[in-house]
Amino acid sequence: MRNIMRKNDACCAACALAEGKEAKKRPVILKRPGRPKCACCEGCSEEEQERGHSHDHGRAHAHEGEHEGIKGELPLILLGAAVYAAALLTRALQPGWISLALFAASYALLGFEVLREAVLNLFQGSIFDENFLMSVATIGAFVIGEYPEAVAVMLFYRVGEWFEELAVSRSRKAIRDAIDLRPESVLRLADGKPVAVPPEEVRTGDLLLVRPGDRIALDGVVVSGASSVDTSAVTGEPLPVDVAEGDALISGCINLSGAITMRVTAPLSESTATKILEAVEHAQKNKPKIDRFIKKFAKVYTPVVCALALLVAVVPPVLGFGEWKDWIYRALLFLVASCPCAIVLSVPLTYFAGLGAGGKRGILFKGGSTLEGLCAVKAVVLDKTGTLTKGVPAVGRVLASDPGETLRIAADAERHSTHPVAAALRGAAKAKGLAVAEPKSVTEIAGKGVVAQLTEGEAVVGTAALLKERGIEAPEGAPGVLVALNGAFMGSVTIEDELKPGAAQAVGRLQSMGMAVHLFSGDAEDSVQKVAAETGVDGAKSRLLPDGKLKLMEALRKKAGPVLFVGDGINDAPVLAGADVGGAMGSGADAAIEAADVVYMTGAADAIPASIAIAHRTRKIAVQNVAAALTVKAAVLVLGLFGVASLWWAVFAHVGMALLCTLNALLASRD
Repeated sequence: MRNIMRKNDACCAACALAEGKEAKKRPVILKRPGRPKCACCEGCSEEEQERGHSHDHGRAHAHEGEHEGIKGELPLILLGAAVYAAALLTRALQPGWISLALFAASYALLGFEVLREAVLNLFQGSIFDENFLMSVATIGAFVIGEYPEAVAVMLFYRVGEWFEELAVSRSRKAIRDAIDLRPESVLRLADGKPVAVPPEEVRTGDLLLVRPGDRIALDGVVVSGASSVDTSAVTGEPLPVDVAEGDALISGCINLSGAITMRVTAPLSESTATKILEAVEHAQKNKPKIDRFIKKFAKVYTPVVCALALLVAVVPPVLGFGEWKDWIYRALLFLVASCPCAIVLSVPLTYFAGLGAGGKRGILFKGGSTLEGLCAVKAVVLDKTGTLTKGVPAVGRVLASDPGETLRIAADAERHSTHPVAAALRGAAKAKGLAVAEPKSVTEIAGKGVVAQLTEGEAVVGTAALLKERGIEAPEGAPGVLVALNGAFMGSVTIEDELKPGAAQAVGRLQSMGMAVHLFSGDAEDSVQKVAAETGVDGAKSRLLPDGKLKLMEALRKKAGPVLFVGDGINDAPVLAGADVGGAMGSGADAAIEAADVVYMTGAADAIPASIAIAHRTRKIAVQNVAAALTVKAAVLVLGLFGVASLWWAVFAHVGMALLCTLNALLASRD
């Protein structure tokens, strides 16, 4: 808790450590000593940077500092507890200076760090923090002779603090795992020999060797070899993806099985991993309103309580209502119980855990304010292509007297075409077990189709205009790709954009959450209405340009409330920017991803309702923590004023509630 509270405002999402005022500076993740570093590393010596910060910010900088710091405190706490137990035993057997010395020794062991930080903070202008309050309260208890309670308060404070820091460190793991995406070096092929170089030195077009177990540092395409790739860190997809020659590779993924050679298609600064890192780095700076409110509240709340404690200590005995010792004791209770740790710590931690929960699902929230914005959403507008549908042409129906033969002839003719429709025809033929033969010759007519010489004769595959040019009669209005063999029309193959798995269920879940779901698309009316019917959206509009989407979205906002828009194309960027919350599919255009507030890295439709559910759960837990902490603290303060509560009650109100709120906050990170 000290490590978090003394650097109170922000968190470097890169190393998952608190930054404080330095958070206003733009943190930069680079992994070699001597290069720019994140703001929270500025106090580290060059030796520490060289030794402990290989700037693999997900692990190394969490530093020996974080984990070893937590482990290192435990022996000291145990030693202080042992000395305290000896003091209690000595006092019970023979009260005197020996027991007093043991109490003082245990207090020194347990409280030195707290006292030191309180003094340092005084010189830095930070007075009313938990270190100051605990120091004044426990020293005051010593002054009035309450030695056991003074040490006990410090002991349980340290124990609670230790458990809180342990819980916090575990909550950060999901974020650290999500951003641990770039290796220290890559193997660049020079004259056929692999040479280890930093990823920053690699240029577009360079060839890299990626061995089994290596993390892919840059975006590229497979030149040779085949393997399985773990994409879970980037997309959230749990199953490995098979790749072979010609397949794209995403930076941040891990090569699992076979050695592959890849050609780099983008420099490090433009890679997928870098974009994710940059988004995560700035996510914590985009704070929700509740977090900002709590910070302001704490700055007023703590001084007010301290002033009240002073009045409680002085006014009643001056007026003759009881003894000084009793009222000073009650004032000390005020100081202990008033520490706002449970509130100030749990709220940002809750949102931090919410970001981690999204990371586990392949959902990248660009800040706590995004989570808050999703809670306010009342309507969802979805693009069609790439959002609800796969965005890849697929064979629908084969309208022919012999569907199998028609599809086979079409696939044979399109054997070597790179057109997406040709790929769909070949894929459908393969799926049906049809043997695709090598054409003798192929002539491709741009925008119309192909004419191929097959074993069976001349095949014409393409548009009605192409068949007409070849003197082939086809039925009026025949849909899709038309197929003819030896001058005779065989049939047609409809091409459709397949619905993504779970798209209809995702729409249904959004509607069950009280959302109005609409489909806005620039595609043709028939294809849009088909998808609308299959998914059950509340409304659908077709043939829309970006400005048309914006106008309709504004009208929907006035009618229903805040709108979440989800798209994936470059034409969606203006609409994403204009929405209350913009969501982009991770497979979409860079411009869309840049403009979005939340990125669905998996591209799965069910991630959309999942993101809203995570947001609502996160806010609910944050509100629970604030309400519980304030209620318990208020109760203890009132009871303490009337002499009912003791310092032990105050310990629970402070340490106990902070720990309970921290553990409750971690619920936001569950799947």
